[in-house]
Amino acid sequence: MAGNQRVYKARIKSTQSLKKIFRAMELIAASRIGKSRGRTAATQPYADAITAAVGAVASHSDLDHPLISERHDTNRVAVLVVTSDRGMAGAYSASVIREAESLIERLGEEGKEVDLYVAGRRGVSFYQFRGRELVKTWVGSSDAPTTEDAQDIADTLLKRFLDPADQGGVSTLYVVYTQFVNMVTQRPRVVRLLPLEVVEEEVSSETEAYPLYEFEPSADEVLDDLLPRYVRSRIFSFLLEAATSELAARQRAMHTATENAEDLIRMYTRLANSARQAEITQEISEIVSGADALAGA
Repeated sequence: MAGNQRVYKARIKSTQSLKKIFRAMELIAASRIGKSRGRTAATQPYADAITAAVGAVASHSDLDHPLISERHDTNRVAVLVVTSDRGMAGAYSASVIREAESLIERLGEEGKEVDLYVAGRRGVSFYQFRGRELVKTWVGSSDAPTTEDAQDIADTLLKRFLDPADQGGVSTLYVVYTQFVNMVTQRPRVVRLLPLEVVEEEVSSETEAYPLYEFEPSADEVLDDLLPRYVRSRIFSFLLEAATSELAARQRAMHTATENAEDLIRMYTRLANSARQAEITQEISEIVSGADALAGA
């Protein structure tokens, strides 16, 4: 019985240490979510403005730009999977990888060859463990992405999209990331980023028709400058949303882990008390038995 009591006390101590770690990680994630959501909101006006500019140029010109034209000279496609660098975030990375695997399977059924690009150590470890070839990876900043990270990723993917077919060029680029809906809901999402799909918004009857545009120096040169900026902006917004989703998932997972640790501590405390009571009862029984034996002698 004494041995059982020592075991339960050791488990209580170790669980209390884990609880402190879980609680600290929960507080760190909670403190960083506000900043991450602020960064996402701060980039929205620029993203809206450049999207409107791209839509205006593409909708009011008859250009055949390579970034908005379908490619039929290759069946290779590129898939960028955005995961986390660290664990302790529940099913965050697993959900993204599951969505990516579903996309890859569907593309394979269509006869496409998939080139994998992965951001985040969890995704890199998953595919390397399974012997999957990765064209390029990015790690180290999943929960705090920078504009430099987004530019490196965007430039790499843009180059691969514009490369000739015999040099590994791809016809389509997909991005799989986690969309931040709110603090409770974050869902994996697949976006076809290239070639661009420019959808012109409908003009309501209460507004005037869109004006005609004149481009200086030319619509082609304007698109050459705008479209790469647009792709970089979209990549950066995806990374920011994924980072916010990761922090929200980690906060929720660590909160649940803290509650589970408290439940374990209560359970081990009850078991330790029961073991102590049993030990006391056994000692009293041995004393009474010894006294009876002496009295009989």
